[in-house]
Amino acid sequence: MDKFTSLTSVAAPLPLVNIDTDMIIPKQFLKTVKRTGLKAGLFYELRTDEDGNPVDFVLDQPAYKDAQILVTGDNFGCGSSREHAPWALLDQGIRCVIAPSFADIFYNNCFKNGILPIALPQEDVDKLMDDAKRGSNAVVSVDLVAQEIKGPDGGTISFEVDAHRKHCLLNGLDDIGQTFEKSAQIDQFENQRKATQPWL
Repeated sequence: MDKFTSLTSVAAPLPLVNIDTDMIIPKQFLKTVKRTGLKAGLFYELRTDEDGNPVDFVLDQPAYKDAQILVTGDNFGCGSSREHAPWALLDQGIRCVIAPSFADIFYNNCFKNGILPIALPQEDVDKLMDDAKRGSNAVVSVDLVAQEIKGPDGGTISFEVDAHRKHCLLNGLDDIGQTFEKSAQIDQFENQRKATQPWL
């Protein structure tokens, strides 16, 4: 998993509430267990018409096509617990999602995949949403170490993040990486067990 320390990027506005995981990536794109190639299905029903033709979706607009930050509405990631949702966001290049609230399972899955989800009061999200609507001038900086967001006008917003999750993102540790952090203790246990219980 890639480390997340700080990020400066155009922020894309998606002012919708209750975006569920089926809207993030519809069920027809869940046939793979690979984490790549999923951006083709990201927000598919918002990006295309009934015939599958592209519409003017924010992430396809020139100003936002390289956005790594998404500013969106309340209860983001609700619905089913599909891990393909953060995979698809990551495949698109999204490393940070800012919203007033997140569904718990989606929120946890973000951290496990190197995405920083930031929950902020509605008034702070509204300010960042206004900033994001500036197009290519909507450059926002997210500093995980300082736990601060800086908008294009230089204003600063502080955010909270669990200390353990922060440690994992800063060091690029997924669940397997966290286990490897304990390699010395695991080796010590295994060696002790072999010495005391060689029949196992």
